[in-house]
Amino acid sequence: MSAPEPRRRKLLQLASGAAFVALAVVVVLIVVNASKETGGDAEDLTGAVEANRGLDGIQQSGMVLGAPRAPVRLVEFGDLKCPHCASVSEEIIPLLIDSKVRGGGAQIEFRNFTIIDEQSEAAGAALLAAGEQGRGWNFLEIFYRNQGLETSDYADAEFLTAVARAAGVTDLDRWQRDRSSPRLLGEVRRTTMEAPELGFTGTPSFAIESRDGNLEPLGIVDSADDLEAAIDAAKTPAAAE
Repeated sequence: MSAPEPRRRKLLQLASGAAFVALAVVVVLIVVNASKETGGDAEDLTGAVEANRGLDGIQQSGMVLGAPRAPVRLVEFGDLKCPHCASVSEEIIPLLIDSKVRGGGAQIEFRNFTIIDEQSEAAGAALLAAGEQGRGWNFLEIFYRNQGLETSDYADAEFLTAVARAAGVTDLDRWQRDRSSPRLLGEVRRTTMEAPELGFTGTPSFAIESRDGNLEPLGIVDSADDLEAAIDAAKTPAAAE
């Protein structure tokens, strides 16, 4: 079922605006990656306390963050090794969590879209394994805060385990089993194939999930204001009351 015309028009306008942002993404990636001289050190993780505190009190279910009865779900497709994803996670997503998610106005779901290298898939499965213990978003934000050089092989088992521990994953033995399971690796591959079907060619890309479960693509959006506007445009009159 397609979205009502006024809402659909607003979402398409936002998606069109996002196309202009995409032109700058390559430049941003080069700048961010060139400045990533630290990070990727399993023995020197930073920002875990702040990341965990920022998520405290917000319900998590798998990789969905926010109240179950929230009227809108924003879906992000990202790669844990993507430097631009890390920048958006640190600079934009916290604003969205404070303005929309914490108060129950929206949910955010993270889905893997692994485009960097082979470690992206293993990291994505480790993320989902943390999500099954209610610590997925903690894992995500701590990973991003400690992301290493995009072209390096820092995201190994030692690094992933350190992130899981810092994220508060309580059953590390279960997490170790789950992150290597065909089930979760298959889920990473499924969402990675889903992203191009929506027209996505880069990360992070966003979509709004409609009330019938369909995804309405927004594309690459680098502004909290634009994401907030997309959430507002997606609310039906009944949901807004």
